[in-house]
Amino acid sequence: MSKYDETAAFLGQRGPYFWITFALFNIIYVSTGYSGLYIVFVGATPPHQLNLTDLEQEGCIDGWTYSNETFHSTIVTEWNLVCDSAWKVPFTSSTFFIGFLVGSFVSGQLSDRFGRKTVLFGSLAAHFFFIFAHALAPSWRLFCVLFFCVGFANISVYLSAFVLGTETLSRSMRVLFATLGTFLHYCLGYMLLPCVALVLRDWRPLLFALAGFSSVYFPLWWFISESPRWLLSKGRVKEVEAILRDAARWNKCQVPEVLFSQAENVTPKREETHSIVAMLRPTLLLHSFFFLFRMSINMGYFGLSLNTSNLSGNPHLNCFLSALSEVPAYLASSLILKYLPRRVILSACLVVGGSVLLLIHAVACTGLQPLSLALEMMGKLSFTMSFCVVYIYTVELYPTVFRNAGMGMCSSAARIGSITAPYVLYLGFLPYIVMGSVTIGSCTVNLFLPETLNKQLPETIEQMQTIRGCANQCRRDKTN
Repeated sequence: MSKYDETAAFLGQRGPYFWITFALFNIIYVSTGYSGLYIVFVGATPPHQLNLTDLEQEGCIDGWTYSNETFHSTIVTEWNLVCDSAWKVPFTSSTFFIGFLVGSFVSGQLSDRFGRKTVLFGSLAAHFFFIFAHALAPSWRLFCVLFFCVGFANISVYLSAFVLGTETLSRSMRVLFATLGTFLHYCLGYMLLPCVALVLRDWRPLLFALAGFSSVYFPLWWFISESPRWLLSKGRVKEVEAILRDAARWNKCQVPEVLFSQAENVTPKREETHSIVAMLRPTLLLHSFFFLFRMSINMGYFGLSLNTSNLSGNPHLNCFLSALSEVPAYLASSLILKYLPRRVILSACLVVGGSVLLLIHAVACTGLQPLSLALEMMGKLSFTMSFCVVYIYTVELYPTVFRNAGMGMCSSAARIGSITAPYVLYLGFLPYIVMGSVTIGSCTVNLFLPETLNKQLPETIEQMQTIRGCANQCRRDKTN
């Protein structure tokens, strides 16, 4: 048992303190749901036709007329992102995920150095500001730059809140937070998006409304504490004791007379800094096989999510159904993660999701739209469950000293999948074959990873679990 788990055991596994903390983090995750996919409506391409002239060779000089039956305005209609400029639509989506890539890497490093809470609320402020500025973008180029910033802030909120929540909550509530908490409330924000977009069919008012929603989180600064595990890793024992005593008051628990030894209280622990170079040591490099999981999962998940506006039927309804299909995945994950090994669940989900990718485009070409929609929803369910598993699996593998940086590095590598996902929609059948094959093939990585079910969160490199088949190398590396 780790030092913190041993000390905080008197708080129990449930209680008002944990439930209130659980609820506050869940509220934050609603914002990541609606901001992560608003490009589905903001960047939608309505039916359109060329304004013809008497001269056949004039091409597109007289512009285009767009149907406003579904969308009153989008960035496509405002800046004519069709014809020779159609490539700008998937590129716009990719700038958001490039922001994800950079934000995953940078926010993880900052969070491990300056604290989870500081980075979380700094990211929330940036999230609000950049969405608001996005609504004012006067040109497509500036729109892309600001969309990069929105992606940077979005993933920074997501990762910082996830790590802070898992490090603050008890072991029994950690799985609940990572499934019914984090992801389900992300899904609620995702379902909120098409409802707001149905009312606000002009892209600028839609973004103003989403920015307004993001402003409600600032007062939570006074209700969410810093991660006690992170504070302990920095030797800030007095602050940890204050948090534990406050938690004890909420849970109505008797606080032990001595929480930490006198040596820990008097002599501050030397602050250890762990750069990204430390993660390239053999022990951690093998853990970073997660990048292959994350790349294939992200490519499949966002490829299917961004495709909802291209499906037959109402795009608002399709987006809502796509979000709704994730709910049973979260419910199922919250149950099976308590009892089944992470490696088994992850492999099963990747095989199903990869199989759907291999079939979906072929079925769509046959004209069987109901079957195509059903495969879309099945694929979303599988990739959503994969997300649940891989996030909590990553948290349980990396130690506190650079857990946020570890998640950030894996998340950054995974953005290769997110960045390429928008182009898959425009490239026909072959990319689906590649994505499906990569997804199924990534299951082999599981052979090299340890199981984390019912294990304590590691706090130091020495407490990290040994990679399968690399025990001797890991032991040698830990002693160097």
